[in-house]
Formats: sequence, structure tokens, C-alpha cells
Amino acid sequence: MSNRHLSRTIALQSLYQWDFLRMPEGKLPGIIAFNREEFAPKFEDEGFIEELISGVVQNRPAIDEVITKFAPNWPLESITVVDRNVLRLGVFELKFHERIPAKVAINEAIELAKGFGGQASGRFVNGVLGAIYKDMVAKGEVKEVDKQKKEEEEKEAVKEDDIT
Repeated sequence: MSNRHLSRTIALQSLYQWDFLRMPEGKLPGIIAFNREEFAPKFEDEGFIEELISGVVQNRPAIDEVITKFAPNWPLESITVVDRNVLRLGVFELKFHERIPAKVAINEAIELAKGFGGQASGRFVNGVLGAIYKDMVAKGEVKEVDKQKKEEEEKEAVKEDDIT
């Protein structure tokens, strides 16, 4: 398991627990500390877990609005606690985190959903995040990191064409 995936896993577990307990104020740092100690006691992620969690918490109203818009048949409170928090992490990384490429955000969220959610969770998360990403592209809201990645891929394709 990669370091970033482990960080996302601990972030998801912490957000899940916090949400399950009805988001008690001031409890999140203790939940994070417990999950770090329980699942990765010697793991150093340079603050990525906290970065993810604080990003989700700070942007939660906007994130929840996006989820509601792109999963209109699923009221937020009817989405399972796991899937809801996988989507929150995925939407945060997809729309608000400037250094995470869209494909990484979507793929990681799908993997978390498959690992912790129900049988259809991976497909559900993929459908919602895929629709959000298509909307972002249509509106020209592609993040700089994705533009740079696309340019790199295009340069690499040109190099490969020159070789053959």
C-alpha cells in the first residue's frame, strides 16, 4: 500500500468515525490520533492526513452541495456513511486540492469505496466523481496540475511518434 493511499485510508476512517458520531465539535483531533496509532503507529506522512481531513471539514458545505447536485437521486443522509465520506474525500481532492490530479483523486476514491464500501460502492463513486469531472472540463475548471499533466503526456506522445 502506498503512503498516500494509507493516508487516505486513515483520513477516511477518521471522517467516517466523526460523521458516525454526528460530527462532535472538538473530537476530530482525538479520532485522528487514535486511528494513526491503531493503523499506522510509525507512519510519517508529512501532514497529508490532516491536510485531507481539514480540507474536507473546511469545505464540507460546498462539497456536500456538489455531491447533492451530482447524485440527485440520493439525498446526502441516505448515502451510506462510508460512501458519503469517500465522496467527500474524492470531491475535495478533485475540486479543491490543487496538487492532486483528477485521475488520481477519482481512482483513489474508487479504491477506497471498493475496499470499505458495499458491492456497488465503487461504481457509485465512479459515476458521481466522473460526472463532476466531466462538468469541470465542460466549464473549463480543469486544475493547473491536470493541464500540466496533459501537456507532458502530449510531449511524450510526440517523442514516441518520432521514435517509430
